[in-house]
Amino acid sequence: MRLYKLLLPLIFFGLTQCSNGQQTITGSFPQLANQTIKLEGFNGFKTYVIDSVQVSENGAFKLRYDVKDFGMGYLLNEEEKSFIVVLSGNAIAIEGVRLDDAPTVKIIEGGENQFFEQYASEHARREQALSAWVYLEKIYRNDSLFAGHKKAIKAIELEKQRIKIEDSSFLAKLDPKSYVGWYLPFRKLISSVSVVAQYRTEEIPSTIAAFRNLDYTDDRLFKSGLLRDVIDSHFWLIENSGRPLDSVFVEMKISIDHMVEALMVDEQKLNEISDYLFKLLEKRSLFEASEYLALKLLNENGCTLNSDLASQLESYRAMKKGNTAPNFAFSGDNVMPGYNTSDAPKELSDLESEYTVVVFGASWCPQCPGELTSIARLYEKWKEQEVEVVFVSLDTDKQIFNRFAGNFPFISVCDYQKWDSPILEAYYVFATPTIYLLDNKRKILLRPNSVKHLDSWVDWHLVKGNEIK
Repeated sequence: MRLYKLLLPLIFFGLTQCSNGQQTITGSFPQLANQTIKLEGFNGFKTYVIDSVQVSENGAFKLRYDVKDFGMGYLLNEEEKSFIVVLSGNAIAIEGVRLDDAPTVKIIEGGENQFFEQYASEHARREQALSAWVYLEKIYRNDSLFAGHKKAIKAIELEKQRIKIEDSSFLAKLDPKSYVGWYLPFRKLISSVSVVAQYRTEEIPSTIAAFRNLDYTDDRLFKSGLLRDVIDSHFWLIENSGRPLDSVFVEMKISIDHMVEALMVDEQKLNEISDYLFKLLEKRSLFEASEYLALKLLNENGCTLNSDLASQLESYRAMKKGNTAPNFAFSGDNVMPGYNTSDAPKELSDLESEYTVVVFGASWCPQCPGELTSIARLYEKWKEQEVEVVFVSLDTDKQIFNRFAGNFPFISVCDYQKWDSPILEAYYVFATPTIYLLDNKRKILLRPNSVKHLDSWVDWHLVKGNEIK
């Protein structure tokens, strides 16, 4: 997404100092008459309400906030229309028509806001022009019809350089101590990622280096609303840098080292960022990187992890790929379609299949019914590839379990102890659904994040492999 689209709606509000130490934001928006308007701030990955007032009949309002709210915030009306504001201590007066329509907002007073408005508009146009010149340059260099026009190529190079210098010069003139002086270059870095990955690949190493050199303990970052974006963009760029997958994981591990080492001085931020990054890597199926993060944090003697995060990470040390999964008895109630009473397996190790999928879930889990239904639909195909399935239910009611699992064509077991089940404790299960793929010696081959991921593994390693044979 281009910076113009990201930043055009961001209208900065200045602030007037109150005698009691609070600061105020004033505005006039007649179309918001008699509505409630809120000022919300950012704190890491979360937001919080700073102040809330009712707009007067003529559209005037005044909101208050304290010095602790320094950073970015946003105004929100009853229709959920909003735009970002900067809470930096500068006096400002604004008037407008709609919160979500920047061109209708006029900044009467406020230097940082005026700088921002100018840069948002000019930078967007420069980025569009720069992308066009990059496209033309490729044509002139690679197409034999144009490759001989050296003067044209030189002119394109000079114009690209001029545009970059002009943009950098604007940012260099900003007061580095002002919030806008910090925020705009930072926002530019994040917004450049997709363009760099697609059109300016020569800038990928320097852009990744810029992310690694960021101070992740900086309070300005935690109050900016950009914390989620910076982590997403950092690892998305590595993932989409055109490298082989092995090289991608090498680069991600380097970035993880930089982040963890920088965050060691602030355990609260270390926990917050590590928890988000771990879940992000898991969601993107980047398991080698998430495992590396988990083991690095668990092996760091100088940090204290909160219990929830520690439990999630511990599962990677105990249940990482290559380890042997615990055996467990099919005690309690069980459903075993296809087995007679005499030959029914008594425990996991009794299964004679080449592979076993162990799924932890419950009827009350929002995702589980859909995932288990998908497994049931794929079961016949998997069974042909010597893949058995065992569903371990966290349900606590016998009738509900039997009704839920009774139609599944695979083994289902339940001891009605929910999270206190010894099986869950042995497998370090902290969320549902959780899935493991084991071989015939219970060696962990895969921790798929979805049935789709698991089915892809079956298709690639088993179905396709058998076809080749």
